[in-house]
Amino acid sequence: MKLSTQLQYGDDPVANAESVVGLEKAGLDVVWVAEAYSYDAVSLMGYLAARTERVEIGSGILPIYSRTPTLTAMSAAGLDALSNGRAILGLGASGPQVIEGFHGVPYDKPITRTREIIDICRKVWRRERLEHDGLYPIPLPEGRGTGLGKPLKLINHPKRANIPIWVAALGDKNVEMTAELAEGWLPHVLVPEKIRDVFGPALDAGFAKRAPELGPLQITGGGILALEPEMWEPARQLARGMYALYIGGMGARGKNFYNTVMRRQGWADAAQEVQDLYLDGKKEEAAAALPDEFIEKATLIGEPAFVRERIAALQEAGVTHLHVNAVTADAPKIFGQVKEWIS
Repeated sequence: MKLSTQLQYGDDPVANAESVVGLEKAGLDVVWVAEAYSYDAVSLMGYLAARTERVEIGSGILPIYSRTPTLTAMSAAGLDALSNGRAILGLGASGPQVIEGFHGVPYDKPITRTREIIDICRKVWRRERLEHDGLYPIPLPEGRGTGLGKPLKLINHPKRANIPIWVAALGDKNVEMTAELAEGWLPHVLVPEKIRDVFGPALDAGFAKRAPELGPLQITGGGILALEPEMWEPARQLARGMYALYIGGMGARGKNFYNTVMRRQGWADAAQEVQDLYLDGKKEEAAAALPDEFIEKATLIGEPAFVRERIAALQEAGVTHLHVNAVTADAPKIFGQVKEWIS
């Protein structure tokens, strides 16, 4: 089992990135760099490549709408070269609020787009002369543009032609596509006891079409981590605030993927209440409305023996990468402890 974490948001990206240097020494295996509407992920990943030696550096995630597929492939290849083969390309659709509200791009056909982007990226990394039909016609056909485009291949010889691609997926069709095509899956709020019930059929449908050379699907799971008693309550409050944001506020009524997953995991009434409160501007009440059982099962907060039991449940459910965000005054110590448990 590998150990991963998320690079924290903040106005001082250098300080945030520098913290990864200490975590790498403590045993961190993968750091994920988000890109919502903060600083771009690629710049930070390049800095991390220069400051670290062993840790894998993943985009968690690059929105599929904000770049051309070929630029996504070029960026991943460049990062892989700079990091000596440590890049992971994490892709995701983000959501309409960010894509249409911040990027000004229509949010349409996310699954088809993801499938085509994966295909294009792998063609670029294999240095094929790029030709593609579909939502992304390459080169542009007659009648579009100047007509001067011609198939090209990447000038550089990539460090790897098989840079791992992970996909953030929650809906059944997207999870199925991920299980079919990607090296890894980035779910959200993974309760190990519910994985088979919620995602099993979609995963199985994808596995039935999966190419053997992709190997087993890698999966992240975990949550906010706190082992020291004085950190338990702050960690729970942090978890409540974060989950209320996603389950209540990330989307509109009837179109919130995180809310849907909570419903499918068995907390339908609570999901409705949290969303209603959050969208009415009652954010603290929404956080308080999250069931204690949900917080307990979706986080890693408590005595070491309890946390180790939850880690074992995640591993039993198929999680390959324990993904944690630690609430502690000594992150390297806590990461080192957890790394010992999972090694």
